[in-house]
Amino acid sequence: MRVLLVDDHTLFREGIALLLRPLVQPLETWEAGSCEEAFALIEERGAAELVLIDLGLPGASGLEGVQRLREAHPEMPVVVMSSADDKETVLAALDAGAMGFIPKSATSAVMIGALKLILAKGIYLPPSVFLAARNPAPAAAPSASPAAAVTPMRAAAPAVGPESAGVPARRPSDLGLTPRQAEVLHLLLQGKPAKLIGRELDLSLSTVKAHTSAVLRALNVTTRTQAIVAAGRIGLRFDHRQPPQAAVSSDSLSASNRR
Repeated sequence: MRVLLVDDHTLFREGIALLLRPLVQPLETWEAGSCEEAFALIEERGAAELVLIDLGLPGASGLEGVQRLREAHPEMPVVVMSSADDKETVLAALDAGAMGFIPKSATSAVMIGALKLILAKGIYLPPSVFLAARNPAPAAAPSASPAAAVTPMRAAAPAVGPESAGVPARRPSDLGLTPRQAEVLHLLLQGKPAKLIGRELDLSLSTVKAHTSAVLRALNVTTRTQAIVAAGRIGLRFDHRQPPQAAVSSDSLSASNRR
């Protein structure tokens, strides 16, 4: 797995690489001290399979970096790791296209759990985002846990999530979503644009947009960022079979999953 670590502190990059090594094999880590170095590495080597990026970087900001990376490579998951973990910062990162946010202040156990979740295509968010989320969904039960996680893949289990706090997780079917709508939501939460979702699920753009409207309506939200927060608050889990994920998105699905 090719993981790009973008942070201006060499020691932190090396520490994250050490945490990742026992979690995924084979592992190839690329290191960059700025967004400009990260862009150059990707230009030279191609897209990474995961990007972990800080926000306080020299030159272009981490938020700008997240946005540019997702625009250029929408199939490439980008996760923010930052010492600034207030609600507005987390939401700004999600708005820019991040598929998760790990505070640098997290304990090693929480950080390892968050990394495991992200490697399994889950979404990890810090507790600050749930304290007073923008436009929270009324149907979403608040989590009493110290952190929350969205688990898009059936193999992913939250490091610390609503279930561990005694709040039962909910499935897409509990929200009235069809299996196909659940697949669209799964990819939407990962920040996939409509065209890429359509290609992966073999759906027309108009059908993807219709499903997207339905899933946002089911969560009582209007944006992807709000959907991530709402899904995290209710501990949303996707236990059914999901489309295979890869660094470069494939548009193939098994015949049994095509509807």
